[in-house]
Amino acid sequence: MDRADLSLGPLSEQDHAFYGLVWAGTTLAARVDRELARVHGLPLSWFEVMLWLNGQQEPVAASDLGAKTMLSRSQVSRVVDALAGRGLVSRTPSASDARSVRIELTDQGRALFAEADATRRAALAPVFTDRLDPADIAALETVWRKLKA
Repeated sequence: MDRADLSLGPLSEQDHAFYGLVWAGTTLAARVDRELARVHGLPLSWFEVMLWLNGQQEPVAASDLGAKTMLSRSQVSRVVDALAGRGLVSRTPSASDARSVRIELTDQGRALFAEADATRRAALAPVFTDRLDPADIAALETVWRKLKA
């Protein structure tokens, strides 16, 4: 049996652009997730939390991570638990709020993040960075900033 040539049918440019963004985000995230899991045993959700922690000079509250990542508060909590279990993050009681803890990457966590980030870049190179020129990247940055605002 021949494979059907499926089409989305007539879509407006706006609809096509939207579904293109959804497809690209889903496809690229799945590629990175598979490679991070294969090479480092690190799901993309863990990498995302590590990405935000890596950019900080001081420990941060879990609630701040929840506000920045695409994860729910309970997902952040589970990810932090898993990362702590592997010795990749440490928790310290908050000096200003006895009910809260602050989280930071350990030295081991920073080292693994650097390795995982190199893996992420390698996974994306043939399907993203090698296909886009600086003008394409600038255009995507412009679109991302507009949508995020």
